[in-house]
Amino acid sequence: MKKFSLIVAVCANGGIGIKGDLPWRLKQELKYFSRMTKKKQDTSKRNAIIMGRKTYFGVPETKRPLPERLNIILTRDPSAHVYPPDVMVCTSMQDALNRLDETPLVDEIENIWIVGGNAVYKEAMQSARCHRIYLTEIKKTFECDAFFPEINSDFQLVKNDEDVPEEIQEENGIQYQYRIYEKMAE
Repeated sequence: MKKFSLIVAVCANGGIGIKGDLPWRLKQELKYFSRMTKKKQDTSKRNAIIMGRKTYFGVPETKRPLPERLNIILTRDPSAHVYPPDVMVCTSMQDALNRLDETPLVDEIENIWIVGGNAVYKEAMQSARCHRIYLTEIKKTFECDAFFPEINSDFQLVKNDEDVPEEIQEENGIQYQYRIYEKMAE
């Protein structure tokens, strides 16, 4: 059973979105998200990204499904929307993880990323399979209607991977910093 990581950008008030969209425009941060969720060691494999239905439909139509990754959508009602054939639709996080553990997917997928939204993040953080949270700390407050769950003491801040900058980034007058939290063994 593969572990998974979360990736998220969070502003100073804990917000992650508003009206199904991001409250900020940070092109370099989006490139970081793309690079991290596509990064793999074995070129014959690909990564999976798991997201809720609202997060999926929050991605601009021209950009979804997100390329070069297996897009897995969590929804309680799979028949309510039409999804592209190359998207996997699951009714729960456990359903998605079970399917990723089966052949042939278990051999095709290198990394599993959880990409939102709030309820999906919350459930993922409680899972024994949760390894890390790649969190972009946006040092400004934005109006939001979706928030990231509180990071509890199960997680500790660790040194960034060598390809993740430690220093504060700035774009459009907004400062942000990449952080990595790792779940400590129970």
